[in-house]
Amino acid sequence: MKSKENKKIVLAFSGGLDTSFCIPYLIDQGYEVVTIFVDSGGVSDEGKIGIKERALSLGASEHVEESIASELWEDVITPLIWGGYWYQNQYPLLCSDRYLIVAKCLELCEKIGTKIFAHGCTGMGNDQVRFDLAVHCLGDYEIISPIREIQEMTDEVRAYEKKYLIKKGFTVSDKVSAYSVNENLLGATISGSEIDEWKQPSDESYLITKAKVDASKQSTLISFEFEKGRLIGLNEKLLSAKFTGESVMQELNKLVGSYSIGRGLYTGDTSIGLKGRIAFEAPALVALQAAHTALEQAVLTKAQNRFKSNVAKKWTELVYEGFYFEPLKYDLEAFLKSSQEKVSGTVTLELKPGHLMAVEVKSENILQDKSAVYAQSASWTIDEAVGFIKLFGKSTVMATGQNQK
Repeated sequence: MKSKENKKIVLAFSGGLDTSFCIPYLIDQGYEVVTIFVDSGGVSDEGKIGIKERALSLGASEHVEESIASELWEDVITPLIWGGYWYQNQYPLLCSDRYLIVAKCLELCEKIGTKIFAHGCTGMGNDQVRFDLAVHCLGDYEIISPIREIQEMTDEVRAYEKKYLIKKGFTVSDKVSAYSVNENLLGATISGSEIDEWKQPSDESYLITKAKVDASKQSTLISFEFEKGRLIGLNEKLLSAKFTGESVMQELNKLVGSYSIGRGLYTGDTSIGLKGRIAFEAPALVALQAAHTALEQAVLTKAQNRFKSNVAKKWTELVYEGFYFEPLKYDLEAFLKSSQEKVSGTVTLELKPGHLMAVEVKSENILQDKSAVYAQSASWTIDEAVGFIKLFGKSTVMATGQNQK
């Protein structure tokens, strides 16, 4: 075995118990540990300072911080909204920052001259698939996964980690949450405790949305301006270098969440074959999707609206299951982008406690026959309507065995 002494390794670091354990563990294996925290929009400035201090106190030789907010907006949120499909019609891909985190980590590997990358994923979940596949797609790197290694030695992983850190003289918080929480720009996912037990989640498990619907809260209107499917303005304020997609998500998560909107429970088929159950909060995505869908329904043809969901479903499945860098994903994105050519206009949403609705759509591209109004007036004759119905359903009528005149 080659000596690991003084070999640099880049560790994706979040500051939690798992990645905290990874630093001294890797040092004991002979590595020089460089940590990187990739900010995907879920940690405050104070929190980021604490993460840096934690990494250095545990022995990291260097700590780096990077942001992927702009990439998340452009490469994940935008095509997700174009598609309008959530994984298994339930989950809005809050896990999709993982691929961009890996990309930043590997950029750091190249910068400091190492081909060794470490992460804190366990051997039981989906994130190990996302992390490892992303690494394999982006280059020739060695992957070290300390948590998977110790899972071969013990079933009590968290207890093992705590004992290891304490023995090394490091502090371990007594306040270990019953929940596993991941928050980013898209929203928050929560698992553990009663959620894993298929019971009703407690209000304490949520972070963004207001727990109880306040029926006395006044309704409010939000306007979204789109150009070729891209959000370019919110409440008549255009996106700019100062008012970015990150700002939009933060503003919408706060506002829409205050109306107790955006909670969900996802039970579905994970990449590793188990049934998974998580609670999530995505107020901003719920609002964006509602506005964008209302505009699409008005400007796309019937064939486009029907077919596009097939493409979106496959795109979502690929991203969820770890195939973010699969060529087919980019092919599907090209279709979704093409479908947005006429999706320009303004949509107004009305927010009420526990409820939102798209109440107004303005666009020059609305597919509207100026000589006809649905169920009121038409530009065709009654005979033409009757003849169309007869021909439209002819094979079905024949299949029922009815005689045809």
